[in-house]
Amino acid sequence: MKIGIVGAGPAGLYAAILLKRSRPDWDVRIIEQNPRNATWGFGVVFSATALNYLRRDDPETAALINSEMEFWDDIRIVHRGETVSIDGVGFSAIGRLKLLTLLQLRASEFGVQPIFDTRVNDLSVFDDCDIVIGADGLNSVVRAEAPQMYGQSKSLTRNWFCWYGTERPFDALTQTFVQADCGFFNAHHYRYAANLSTFIVECDEPTFNHVGFANRSESENRSICEQIFAETLNGARLVSNHSVWRQFPILSNRRWYSNNRVLVGDALHTAHYSIGSGTRLAMEDVIVLINALKESDYDIEHAFRTFQAERLPNLQKFTDAATKSALWYENFAQHMALSPWELACSYISRSGRITSDKLRVMSPKFSAELAMRDLNIEDFC
Repeated sequence: MKIGIVGAGPAGLYAAILLKRSRPDWDVRIIEQNPRNATWGFGVVFSATALNYLRRDDPETAALINSEMEFWDDIRIVHRGETVSIDGVGFSAIGRLKLLTLLQLRASEFGVQPIFDTRVNDLSVFDDCDIVIGADGLNSVVRAEAPQMYGQSKSLTRNWFCWYGTERPFDALTQTFVQADCGFFNAHHYRYAANLSTFIVECDEPTFNHVGFANRSESENRSICEQIFAETLNGARLVSNHSVWRQFPILSNRRWYSNNRVLVGDALHTAHYSIGSGTRLAMEDVIVLINALKESDYDIEHAFRTFQAERLPNLQKFTDAATKSALWYENFAQHMALSPWELACSYISRSGRITSDKLRVMSPKFSAELAMRDLNIEDFC
């Protein structure tokens, strides 16, 4: 059987790995429009649960990734000069380029060498393939071939964000809120290597327009953000990597496959960066898809139906939570009227997945402090 994969991001590479791992005799071909070492963004976040999911299905690849990760147990909220720690929230991160390099290495062990720097404009290049996997992101050419068949739905959040890096390492996933003279800002920052961190700057639409980010150069915008978060950066500079201001796209599809085409990852759905699950969800999509193919004895139509039926309920939980989280950030300027501890309560309850009972088990220190302050997260839902 011949498999064509569009996109050599984490989803496309992992699909090739799992396919060749189960069927070494198959012909698996990946085409990627970007050069080999090109990537956008900086760090990729995984929860402890996500890593366990990968270990269960593919312990070798999971161990390879795990060896290069940074780990932490807390989330920190910085507001009005006070830091609130929420314990027991296990996360890890790895540089996106490092992750891609490791997955490329793993794929090469199975004889898969992606074709880089080649844009697919016409899917006829895969006419000889039995299956075509669209792992080519938001602007998927696979989905664009027949968007009406997939029933795609797209919208944009109101807030604007810009994805930077910095050479200052942070001890934990941190949310820093700043009210500047020019408006309201939030930074999502976390360490993904020993001396490197992701630093996503977000602002609401009135602030974006007031500062005039859309009409400034990339270096001007970076300089403004460095000034606003000077205390947080503590002398470190922000690093750009195609760091442009944009609004987050929310994508979903009613149908996940058409004929012998199937979508995974950001080609299929997006999840707001505030829950840090985009790459994790893409790799989990691939796991469920490949398992469906194996369990159906590679009956393609049956496997695709099974993939959507089995994956949808769990995926929906995450995408619903991500949408709720995005909506919370849409109003973060109003939330900043809260005290630091009240803001932490509002933040941790934003997706609707955390109850007081669950929080007491997950974050005993934070819960105990809330009890002393007579605060209850249900009051902020």
